[in-house]
Amino acid sequence: MTTDEVDRIVASWRKQRPDLDTSPMLVFSRVSRLARHLDLARRAAFLTHDLEPWEFDVLSSLRRAGAPYALTPGVLMAELLVSSGTMTNRIDRLETKGLVKRSPSPADRRAVLVTLTSQGRARVDAALASLLECERQALIALSPEEQERLGNLLKPLLLPFDQSGEKSSDDA
Repeated sequence: MTTDEVDRIVASWRKQRPDLDTSPMLVFSRVSRLARHLDLARRAAFLTHDLEPWEFDVLSSLRRAGAPYALTPGVLMAELLVSSGTMTNRIDRLETKGLVKRSPSPADRRAVLVTLTSQGRARVDAALASLLECERQALIALSPEEQERLGNLLKPLLLPFDQSGEKSSDDA
């Protein structure tokens, strides 16, 4: 079987600390290293569409909301786990690029809606297609059945974090 960097790290730890069970590192070090590689690939996929990852996150939240692709800043803040100031700054920057627009809420004129523009929708749709192709390439070593099994194996590890409110804004 081929060894990887994690195998070498764990073997070193086992030699230095034989009193510890280092087996969790075999899973979590690989997950961590894979997450870093995927983050770099994700950034590259978005860059081809002139988007930063945070821009994609905001635009994809609006896109997933369905027509008319509008949410309040408060809903976006909660979904993306950012502060009010950060959200305002992000909306300002996306509005300057013509990817979103602000408008009064028809239900409550005191509230504001952030709406995806047609340019924003086209950009996020194209970026999503690039992201999915990148992810497909990352999974190419696994059969469709293995991919499904891996997804199902990871779910119980992630659920406690999701249920504790530690949802990541990277959940495109």
